[in-house]
Amino acid sequence: MKRLLRHVSFSLLLLFSGLVAAGDILLFFSTQFAPVEEARRVREEVLSGYGRPVDFQPFEERETFFSLVKGSNKAGLLGGLHGDMVSLAKENQLQPVDDLADGLGMVDAYIELGKLGTSHQYYIPWMQATYLMAANRRALEYLPQGADINALTYDQLKLWAENMRRASGEPKLGLPAGPKGLLHRLLQGYLYPSFTGGMVRSFKSDEAVAMWQYLRALWESVNPRSLSFDSMHEPLLSEEVWVAWDHTARLMPAVEKRPDDFVVFPVPAGPKGRGFMVVLGGLAIPDKAPDPEASRGLARYLASPGGQLAMLRNTGFFPVLKDAGGGALSPSVELFKQAVTRQSAAPDALSALLPVGLGQYGGDFSTVYKLAFSRIILRNKKIETVLKQQGRKLARLMEATAAPCWSPDKASEGPCPVE
Repeated sequence: MKRLLRHVSFSLLLLFSGLVAAGDILLFFSTQFAPVEEARRVREEVLSGYGRPVDFQPFEERETFFSLVKGSNKAGLLGGLHGDMVSLAKENQLQPVDDLADGLGMVDAYIELGKLGTSHQYYIPWMQATYLMAANRRALEYLPQGADINALTYDQLKLWAENMRRASGEPKLGLPAGPKGLLHRLLQGYLYPSFTGGMVRSFKSDEAVAMWQYLRALWESVNPRSLSFDSMHEPLLSEEVWVAWDHTARLMPAVEKRPDDFVVFPVPAGPKGRGFMVVLGGLAIPDKAPDPEASRGLARYLASPGGQLAMLRNTGFFPVLKDAGGGALSPSVELFKQAVTRQSAAPDALSALLPVGLGQYGGDFSTVYKLAFSRIILRNKKIETVLKQQGRKLARLMEATAAPCWSPDKASEGPCPVE
C-alpha cells in the first residue's frame, strides 16, 4: 500500500508539475524544508519577496526528489545540500552556471565547492549551518595576553583553558562528548583539518599524532562532565563551563536566553588553517529547465542580502555572503550571524564538508573517530598504535563504499585513500 501511494503521489506531482509550468509559475524543487511549517515559512516569508510566483516543492524522501528531477523537464530551480548536488552532477542533471556565480559577493571557499572539483560552476551557495564557540563574558579576563577572540589559535585556547582552571579551581572548558554529543564532528571537521589539512588521507599521519598529543594536553583543562554533555547550552547557562564548542543550534538557546552574558566567536586555527565544518546548501539549475533565465533570476534573489537574511530569520540557516548587511535580527541571531561570517570569511579559513558518498555507512565513519578518541584520550593508549588500527578500519570503509575524497582532502580518482 505504501509503495502504491508513493507511486500515485509521484504521478500526480508529475501531472501537477506540467500544469504549473504551463503558466508563469516557476517550479522550485528542494531536499530541504519539507516539514509543513518550514515549507510554509519559505513560501510565505522568503519567496513572497520575489517578484514572480514560485511553487516551492520540498521532498522528505531524496529518492522522490531525484526521480522527479530526472523524469521531468518542468523544474526551474533545485535546492539541496552539497552531497545532493554531487549526486545530480554525476547523473549529468545540472547545467553550468558560471555566469551566475560572478559578482555575488559570496565566500570564496563556498564558490569553489560549487565547482565540484571541475572548472565550471554547477551550483551556487544558498545557506549554511556550522559549529562555533561561545563564552561567558567573565571568561574574557583570562584570555592569553595579546589574543584576539575572533582570531584565536589552538595554542591560545589551551592557555586560556589553563588560565580559567587555575583561577576558578576547576576546568571551565566544555565539549559535547556525551552519548548524543557531536564531538566526532570536532575531530573530523575542526581538529583534523586544522592540524593535518585533511580528514581521511591524513588520518594516521605525523601531523595527526601531533594533533592527538595536543588534544590529550587540552583535555586536562576540559570539564570532566563533558562526557555527559550532549548539548552545551545548559552547561553554559549553569556556568558549569565558561567556554564551549558546539553546533550553532545547540549553543543558541543559551545566548537567546541571556544575550548580554555571552560572546560567540569563530573556532581556533591550527598549523594548517582555521578548519571548520560547514553544512552547505546550494542552488542549481537542472539541465532541462524550461526557462533558465527565470531560474537565474530566482537564484540571484535567494543569493542577495535580502534573500539571505529572509532565510536566516525564517529557517535559522546562515548567509553565505561575505557581507549580508544588517537587518531586523534579534540580538542573539545577530551575534551568531557575525561569528559565522567571520569564521567562513577568515583569511585562513579551511572548510570541511560532511562526509560525502558513504550512504548508510556514515555512522561507521564517525565510529572510527569516536573509538580513536576513547582509546587515546580516555584510556591513554599509544597514539600511533590506535591510529594504525583505526586507520585500517577507515581504509576498508572507504574501499567498501568507493567514496572519493571530499573537502578538505584533495580529490581522488577512486576511493579516498588513508595514506
